[in-house]
Amino acid sequence: MRFLVVFCHPSENSFSAALYNIICSTLKKSGHKVRSLDLYKMEFNPILSTNEWNVYLNDTQQIINNVKQHVKDLEWAEALIFVFPTWMYGPPALLKGWLERVWLPDVAFQIPPGKKRIAVGKLRNIKRFCVITTSGSPKWWLWLIGNPAKSMLFKGYKILFNKRCKLKWLQLYDMNHSTLYERKKFIKKVETYFSRIN
Repeated sequence: MRFLVVFCHPSENSFSAALYNIICSTLKKSGHKVRSLDLYKMEFNPILSTNEWNVYLNDTQQIINNVKQHVKDLEWAEALIFVFPTWMYGPPALLKGWLERVWLPDVAFQIPPGKKRIAVGKLRNIKRFCVITTSGSPKWWLWLIGNPAKSMLFKGYKILFNKRCKLKWLQLYDMNHSTLYERKKFIKKVETYFSRIN
């Protein structure tokens, strides 16, 4: 499969970075084609400018031209993986900015045709969507409040992908109080999952 791995964490020495590296290496060892985006390392600009906003609907191609390679990578992929820490109940602002500037009309979706209608998905090439994340909050608390990041990415974005798209969410909870054993166990769980993808 063709995998696009999107990584969003400022530190190369972070636990998230370790997850990102093991995912990429595991997929490559299994013979998959992998493209990766380290958003912090590439200093991706997450800001939708005033000019981009002004042409967002009537001349979207202007924005597409500004992020052309990102759009090409997204359209090339058959599978999409996000690796990030959950901050303030959601993905880091940089990842959210990447979504806003790259997942554009006529790229990721078509504008709803009328009131009370939802967007029509354009990313039918995406047949597998995986999110690997950590959070300082315990599992019971995120369950109680509906795990906003998971709700946004899985419930909200699922309509954009292939109708048979497989979803996988792997999250290490209580990250701030996790033990070395728990972190190693989670890395092994992630590695095992990706090593079994055909």
